[in-house]
Amino acid sequence: MFTGTLTSMRRVALAQAGLAPIAALIGGMVAGVEAGLAVLYGTLVALAVSAVLVWRERQSMQHPEWDQHRLFRLFIRAGIERLLLLVALLLVGLGVLNLAPLPLLLGLLLAQLGWLAAASGRNNK
Repeated sequence: MFTGTLTSMRRVALAQAGLAPIAALIGGMVAGVEAGLAVLYGTLVALAVSAVLVWRERQSMQHPEWDQHRLFRLFIRAGIERLLLLVALLLVGLGVLNLAPLPLLLGLLLAQLGWLAAASGRNNK
């Protein structure tokens, strides 16, 4: 039923995936390899968080029989999952991998600009 449609959430994930290597290269050229890796990690964190949303969106599209209460519970659950994943991945990047905080957060912020690409794009769903 929904095959072939490119929803705004999927457009965001695609924009973030395309932005990740570009941001890493620019960050690496401007501030060094370590900063480039931190920017790459930040963009990949944003991509992982968006991927959870795309996964839950796809799950809800596969079940048209679900009522509004179940979809609302899924919406809340997806929000909590995304928040926990974001915190966990940021803790890994900052604590375990010892990446530079500013480039990491700049990469995360740049990747979140993918939402602007979705907002300015077509209104599919």
